[in-house]
Order: sequence, then structure tokens, then C-alpha cells
Amino acid sequence: MTDTSYWAVIPAAGSGLRMGSAKPKQYLPLAGKTVLEWATAPFLSDPRCKAVVIVISSNDEYWPGVALSHSKLRVTQGGRERVHSVLAGLRSLHDAQQDDWVLVHDAARPCLHVDDIEKLLSETCNDSVGGILATPLSDTLKLADTGQRIARTIPRVDLWRALTPQMFRLGMLQAALHTAIESGSIVTDESAALEVKGLQPKLVAGRSDNLKITVPEDLPLAASVLMARTRQS
Repeated sequence: MTDTSYWAVIPAAGSGLRMGSAKPKQYLPLAGKTVLEWATAPFLSDPRCKAVVIVISSNDEYWPGVALSHSKLRVTQGGRERVHSVLAGLRSLHDAQQDDWVLVHDAARPCLHVDDIEKLLSETCNDSVGGILATPLSDTLKLADTGQRIARTIPRVDLWRALTPQMFRLGMLQAALHTAIESGSIVTDESAALEVKGLQPKLVAGRSDNLKITVPEDLPLAASVLMARTRQS
């Protein structure tokens, strides 16, 4: 096991409208806990993680009901978009150094395996840019036209599906996020912000069961993954 230490930031200020639920998806129940509790657990239990910052919205009414209490846990308020929330989380790390590693993880990914954290740390800790967990695409991709008909098939060679955590140096990531905001670039993950600056993060092959809760049918799939791991342990 690598001894690389890091900080974790979990943006949890989103509303998750595609779930069709009044409650944000990170607070939905899943296998006896909330989705957010599952997403946070691997970092709280990792001795290499110095602290975990959960970034919530200013009008979050659900956080007080979450049964999360840990000496490494911190909470701060986020912003309008993910990029603003992640930046708020990074700013709250007052005791961190600019060259410290930060892992940013989706609050809606409850199935992160500890082996993937280890793999990301070991394969990225000596990289000059940083890296992300990802999986090579196996599905055939279709490009739709305005009438929702197939315009063409997109070759899947060299295409990857981005996952989280995504691992970057604190100072480098802060600068990249600032640049993305100031330039008006649309970035939906941290890697995209680094790409705006012309940098090329490393792709680290992760597990395909690192699911993101997006639509209602994702919940039973995630529950199945988590229950199977419980039986194996």
C-alpha cells in the first residue's frame, strides 16, 4: 500500500433533478444508509486521508439528518455549479499545502471500492499533472441529429468513461478551476478544468461497478453491488 497522503472533497450541493425525487439523490436511502454516507465512508476509514470536506448547498435542509460524525469530517457551503462547489471545498482546506494531493469524488457514487483508491494513489502519486479513475467504453456509440435519429456511429477506440475520484495537486486544481470560470468554459469534472489549461491528466483504469446514481433504476443496482461486497467480507 502506498503511503501517499491526501485530502478529499465531495461536492454534494446538486439537486439531482433526473432522479424525479423531491429529495436530492445524495440523501436517498441505500442499503441502510444514505448515498452520501456510502460515498464518504472509504475516505473516512482511510488513514492516509487527512480530512473529508463535504460541500453542501446554502439551503440544504437534509444534511442535519445525516448520521455522519467523524473527526476528519468538515462541511462547507458550495456554489451555483459543480466547479464553484469544488472550489469552495478547496478553499476550506486552510491547513493544506499547495502541492498536497486532493481527491474529488462524486457524492452520488456510493460504490467506490478501496482497491480503486489504492490504484489511483499508486499510479498517480508521481505524475506531474494528476489523474482520474476511468473505464474504457464497451458500448457502441451513436450520434443523434436534431430529430433524435442516428446521424452516425462514433468509433469507441480510445474513448473512456470518466469516473471519480479525480486526483490533483491543490494549487494546480485551484488555478485550473479559476481559469475555467473566468473563461466561461463548461467543465463537468475536474479533469476538464485541467484540460482547459492544456494539461493531460492520466487515465487510471477503475472498476466498472463504481456507479453514479443518476436515474431511479441506478439505486437497486448500487444496492446489489454493496450487498455483494458485504457478503464477501
